Amino acid sequence: MNQAELLHCSRVKAGLLVIDIQERLAGAMDDDAMSAVEKNATILIEGAKALDLPVWATEQYPKGIGPTLEPLADAFPEGVSPVAKVDFSCAAVPEVLEALKSSGRTQIVVCGMESHICVFQTARDLVREGFQVFVPRDAVIARTQANCELGLQLMERAGAVITSTESVLFDMLGRAGSPEFKRISSLIK
Repeated sequence: MNQAELLHCSRVKAGLLVIDIQERLAGAMDDDAMSAVEKNATILIEGAKALDLPVWATEQYPKGIGPTLEPLADAFPEGVSPVAKVDFSCAAVPEVLEALKSSGRTQIVVCGMESHICVFQTARDLVREGFQVFVPRDAVIARTQANCELGLQLMERAGAVITSTESVLFDMLGRAGSPEFKRISSLIK
């Protein structure tokens, strides 16, 4: 695969994994940064629905950290329920890894928190499992900006493509003029 192919996120190959965007953990984040991540993660979920992509979600120790933020949980496609986990990497959770592999999708767009822990370890391990991983930098967060940037750097070094919410969605669209384009355009206004 050449470099251009490695950078192309395809709607027929991709799925979305929403990692641990939970109530109590969100409370530890910078308010403005958290608002942006919540908005962009919701756009990714709605965009995935518009493009008919599979969506998966996880919750890290929900008994202690709480459930997925309500606006995101409300946006999940019908039948999507977050998988509870204690492993930091979603790829270490057999139920999650099997769902990703059995989907037939080879590209995973990941968003969530925290970028230097669960999101990084998941991205690294998914690359190791043979997936192409795309990480919209505006849809991941950590308690500090330094740790957020570190997580993004580590993911890129592990082989993930660092992108943005708009960039990945419009890459999957490929062209204007479709009902999907209109729906996604309305999401990002």
